[in-house]
Parts: sequence; C-alpha cells; structure tokens
Amino acid sequence: MPASIDEVGQALASQDYVADRRLATVVYLALKLGRPLFLEGEPGTGKTEIARTLAAALGRPLIRLQCHEGLDLAGAAYEWNYARQMLEIRLAEAAAEDRAALAARLFTDAFLVKRALLDAIDPLRPVPPVLLIDELDRADEPFEAFLLEVLADFQITIPEMGTVKAITPPIVVLTSNRTREVHDAVKRRCLYHWVGFPDAARELEIIRRRVPGASERLAREIVAFVQRLREIELHKLPGVAETIEWTRALRELDTVVLDPEVVQNTLGLLLKYQDDIARVGADEVARLIEQARTAAS
Repeated sequence: MPASIDEVGQALASQDYVADRRLATVVYLALKLGRPLFLEGEPGTGKTEIARTLAAALGRPLIRLQCHEGLDLAGAAYEWNYARQMLEIRLAEAAAEDRAALAARLFTDAFLVKRALLDAIDPLRPVPPVLLIDELDRADEPFEAFLLEVLADFQITIPEMGTVKAITPPIVVLTSNRTREVHDAVKRRCLYHWVGFPDAARELEIIRRRVPGASERLAREIVAFVQRLREIELHKLPGVAETIEWTRALRELDTVVLDPEVVQNTLGLLLKYQDDIARVGADEVARLIEQARTAAS
C-alpha cells in the first residue's frame, strides 16, 4: 500500500495514469482511512480508469458493478438459485427426507448466487479486490439504499442466512457523471472528489504516455486544439478519452500536423452530437487550428 501521496502518484503513473496532486491526495486518504472514494465529473475524464489503475498498481482483482436503470439487489448483491432449490426439494421428497433438514440446507452458500457487491466482501477471498461501482447516477434512486450497508460497514445482511462481512475491506470506487444528484447518505459514507478536465500540461503528458507513437508536434497541437474546443458552448465537451482516441486515429492516418480537412473529417471522434459538429464548422476549425499551432510552437 502506498505510504505517501507521492507514492500514490508514482503508483498511478506506473500504469500511465497522470493524476494531479488533489486527486492523488484523496486517493491516498481513501486508502489510508479505508473509506470508499466517490468520483464525480464529466464523462471521459478518467474516473473509471482510476479503479482499473489502482487494481493493476496494487495487484488486486477488479470487480465492476455497472449501474443501469432497473438495477436491483438481485443484480447487484445476490439472489437465490431457485431452479436448483426446486430440484433439491424434489430429490428430498423422493427420498422422504426430513423437512427441517431440507429447509436448513436450502439457504446456504450452495444455493447462493453472488453478484458483484457480495463477491467483493466475500470473507473467503485471499486478496481484497478493488470494487468499482460505475456510473451510479444511471441507477434508480432507491437502489442507492442497497449500498449504504456496504459502504459503511463492508457487509451485507441476508435475511435467510445472516450477515456477510469482509475480513479485510475492499477498496471501493464509485463514479457518477452527474446526470442526477446522488443522495447525501451515499456521499457521507465516501470521500468525494470532482474530476475535471485536465489542464494542457497534464493532458499533454497523458497523450505522451497513452499514445507514445504520436509525434511531439502533433500531440501539442491536438491538446491545444481540444483545450480551445472546450471553451466553446457545446452540448457535450470532449473528455480525455476522446482526446486519446482522436490522437490514435490521427496517428493511424499518418497525420503529422493538424490539417483542416482531416480535422473536419474526424470531428466525430471528439464530438458525439450532430448539433455540436455543425456548431464547429469549417471557419471555426480553421480558427482553432491556427490558435493550436501558435500555442504548440
């Protein structure tokens, strides 16, 4: 486990994740205090990647719970294998087995289907995992109540069995794109951090690490272009993920410097709404390229 904020930064950098000091600090505190980490911010700013990076850097398995509308306890924590229980009942009836003994056996580990939350706190796990609860804002608000016991005590109470509690708590990372507000009860149980867009220096370092084949000149122009693109009022601003993808695409097209035609033809890798693409027309692209070249020189 990293012993300082600097060591957290180094551990993340070893997996090519470039974190600023504030993010490294909150990650260090989450690890040190054993508290869940709640990351909120625009899509594509590296929130999910933090969990993957921590798992790789610390040598822990990653368990991911992808939240979505309609997600419930059965999909997130556990459910009973009813088909297998019915088969067991029929076999017991055929053998004239004692009903009390059968009832006691039906609600044991053998018939329990573990989902992500229960799997992450399984006391039999030799190594506690990194639990990623991704895009919590996509789940229905009532689902958040299922998380409170896990986030506070790293345990789940199963009425038919009792309480399952982690011997060593997992590292928990929750993310939200803030399409709706997450309840204060969840936030109170976590360390909160807003993940914003990186400044130009950090975004350039990210590109250098994640797309090593891109030339320095092209990388600088791309970062300067995207930084200025984010100053335009758009429906969805491009995140770091889009910058990385665009850089890889331009490298595949053997682009050396930004060219108006190539930029126009590949805007769909940066902007995901037609209204935004239409807003950034040929004149705007030319203006942004000129500014990017000046900034990159």
